[in-house]
Amino acid sequence: MKTTPIPAHSEADQVPQIVVLDDEEEILASMKFLLRSHGMGPITTLSDGRELLPLLDRTPTAVLLMDLRMPGISGLELLQQVQTTHPAIPVVIVTAVQEVDTAVECMKKGAADYLLKPVNVGNLIATVRKALELYELRQHASALKDYLLGGQLKSPEAFDQIVTRSHKMQSIFKYMESSARTGEPMLIIGETGTGKELLAQAFHLLRKKTGPLVPVNVAGLDDHMFADTLFGHVKGAFTGAMNAREGLVAKAARGTLFLDEIGDLSESSQIKLLRLLQEKKYEPIGSDISRNADVTIVAATNRDLKQRIREGKFRSDLYFRLATHAVTIPPLRERKEDIPLLLAKFIQDAAQAIGVSQTPVITRQLIQLLECHDFPGNIRELRALSMDAMAHYKSGPLGMETFRKALTPNRSGGTLATRNDSSESGCPAAPLSWPEGHNPPTLKEAEEYLIAHAIDKSQGNQGIAAMMLGLSRQALNQRLARKTNKPVRS
Repeated sequence: MKTTPIPAHSEADQVPQIVVLDDEEEILASMKFLLRSHGMGPITTLSDGRELLPLLDRTPTAVLLMDLRMPGISGLELLQQVQTTHPAIPVVIVTAVQEVDTAVECMKKGAADYLLKPVNVGNLIATVRKALELYELRQHASALKDYLLGGQLKSPEAFDQIVTRSHKMQSIFKYMESSARTGEPMLIIGETGTGKELLAQAFHLLRKKTGPLVPVNVAGLDDHMFADTLFGHVKGAFTGAMNAREGLVAKAARGTLFLDEIGDLSESSQIKLLRLLQEKKYEPIGSDISRNADVTIVAATNRDLKQRIREGKFRSDLYFRLATHAVTIPPLRERKEDIPLLLAKFIQDAAQAIGVSQTPVITRQLIQLLECHDFPGNIRELRALSMDAMAHYKSGPLGMETFRKALTPNRSGGTLATRNDSSESGCPAAPLSWPEGHNPPTLKEAEEYLIAHAIDKSQGNQGIAAMMLGLSRQALNQRLARKTNKPVRS
């Protein structure tokens, strides 16, 4: 494959780069040194603004730092061209021009920030990090938009309320769009907090019926309450029935009836629901006249219905009738690529709710921390954490302390675990074991294993690894130092 050579000064391949544009070689060298010393890169430096657009065309770029006064082309003109051709790239102006009007004009033309020379090192690093976060969020949003509007779905608007870039979720969307044409029931299976009701709403929109979506949680309803809620009653049907009451099946006519927590339905109520599904008919309590049910049934549960069938708590004929079409929503721990998108949405929602004018920056370290958590409460848990974090927010990047406290692992009953036979999330599934007749691992070996596992799961972030192990950062560093400095055995 033919490749395009990268200019001198460049370290970039196809990894998104940081580009520094200035006509003074000393400034280019110092900026490159500062950014590299703070772990940022790859970095490409340019001294001629006319070379910028061709470079951006052929090489992914995460952040552009540029001067305003350069020979050959105006900085303002170049800024406008970059915003037109590469709007996803945050542009930071670094200049000696101390004019308010110029700064305002740059911001109007799309600059992410405006720094004055000589630049304070702390401000420069903080600004570049903020720009990198902005670029990453824009990439996530662009990927989601490209998928939903890329022609892969005929009705992407049905899924507008679901924030995801997961391939698993995209497969579910395609399946639901196809199955919505049949008019048969849909069974949605998923853990608590995975968004079952949102998928039910999407399925209802895909059906394109004129009637409403009517939700009802059937958990805890006894047989009489279930029948009265769904089918209604006629006047005088029972003591206290002073007037006739229309049930939810009638209210959902030509629409969708969403039955949540279907796995907890009593056996007698299961029989009534099965008849509704099979015959498309029902009778209000106290009436002998059958009525037609022009309604699509969507059911949801967080239970294992096949296990409930084996236990004699759920009818197999009802299960197979409900599961004509069925989807299982993956838990958040199996689609961690959604965490940055969801966190950004929840933080923005919380900022608007409490009246914060500017949404705080979300750091990569915070994303890493959240990706190490298994989220038993799934999306609902992440939303609650985000709302609580914003309630404590004051200024600057979004703090990690609130998240750290909430995500500190519960160590009661914990076991050592290996990376073998792990789940798709990368979370260990099998306990650490040893051959029969051999001694268990020593405390030293167990400690080394746990430290290695925490470092691996935290992707090398020692602060997060220390939190997972219940240690301070200093204590973990001491253990790592002892391990590194121990004498080599011959």
